Amino acid sequence: MPDPELEPDEAAALERLTDQLAQIGFALPGSVIERMMRCGKASCACKADPPRLHGPYIQWTRKVAGKTLTRNLTAEQYDRYTPWFDNARRLRELTTELETLSLRTAQRAEDWPPDS
Repeated sequence: MPDPELEPDEAAALERLTDQLAQIGFALPGSVIERMMRCGKASCACKADPPRLHGPYIQWTRKVAGKTLTRNLTAEQYDRYTPWFDNARRLRELTTELETLSLRTAQRAEDWPPDS
């Protein structure tokens, strides 16, 4: 079956999305957090009241083959790869927009009722 005829707004949205997708470079999945932590030494200042925690540590967490992998990053590595983390986030946003547009177009083309 050929692709359905696109309405002008659908064609414009598709063109905008494909242009933006073409601009994305490298993308690193997962999340990055900055943590302060306690150590295992019983007499360390991190156990005091109030505690003086160690860190900050920059941790990148992602899933690999169904398992969570965490890697510590240096401040330099974080600065270097921040655009890649941003690209991954933007890629997910654009993919969601493309899926929404595709569903709307298919529903219109097939005269399906809108999803509730």
